[in-house]
Amino acid sequence: MDTNIKKQIENFKKENDAVLLAHYYVGPEIQEVADRVGDSFYLAQVGQELDNKVILMAGVYFMGETLKILNPEKRIFMLNAKADCPMAHMVSHDKIRELREKYDDLKVVCYVNSGAETKALSDVCVTSSNSEKICKNLDTENIFFIPDENLGRYIAEKIPEKNIILNKDGYCPIHNGIDKKELEALKEAHPKAKVLAHPECRKEILDLADYIGSTKGIIKEVANFNTDEFIIVTVKRMAYELEKTYPDKKFYYLNSLVCPDMEMPKVEDILTCMQSEENEIHVDEEVAKKALRPLQKMLELGSR
Repeated sequence: MDTNIKKQIENFKKENDAVLLAHYYVGPEIQEVADRVGDSFYLAQVGQELDNKVILMAGVYFMGETLKILNPEKRIFMLNAKADCPMAHMVSHDKIRELREKYDDLKVVCYVNSGAETKALSDVCVTSSNSEKICKNLDTENIFFIPDENLGRYIAEKIPEKNIILNKDGYCPIHNGIDKKELEALKEAHPKAKVLAHPECRKEILDLADYIGSTKGIIKEVANFNTDEFIIVTVKRMAYELEKTYPDKKFYYLNSLVCPDMEMPKVEDILTCMQSEENEIHVDEEVAKKALRPLQKMLELGSR
């Protein structure tokens, strides 16, 4: 990136007491200038640790919303306010209420990839990196896992002692849409490569994986394999962090794994996102108060 642009961005952040957080799935040019890069759990944690009055979020809307709920005193801006997550809207609030009436001990476990209103109706939030640990340690038998059916099914198989009720038709369109034949062809082309997959994928895709885990888990797991070749079954923008961390290893990606919403934030947005009030995140005070509890529970249980 042009050093002049980098300098402009640094001056802009300094003048506005702002910090730039980015998810692994956004473009490499943004990850390059971000102050912190990570998965959803890490970004939620670090947002509370920073003293900056302004947080610029390079990711999708629920991430900025989560930061605002956890940091109501700070101004949170999305680099692109139109960047959304379809899965965040794939849950029926009526179904949550229906199941609470059916099961006295029901705990609603909400994947952080969800809207504030959904979080407000939940008992605890989780990310793909801590969902198994949190679900396993909940003092209940019955769990309604929302909104991702694929992640819920994966967790249910890991802890069969729990009755995990799945949210039908909730999924990430990108991970859920993977063509099994595309992955099989990649495996055939690179027989020595280990397959590292995200649990948002369908079971038939996960069955082909050597490791299943979160974005952060995938990055760490590369070091644990005695091989130099890997097939990465999650959004291709992971390439920036993986290839920076392991320059001597080879990584292969599925061409279909591109998230159009994560592609929306651009470098130029860093200098303009605060000029429009439309890019600032606002959450209804009552909703935010209710949604804060399951998020705090996630940070508490996920850090143990």
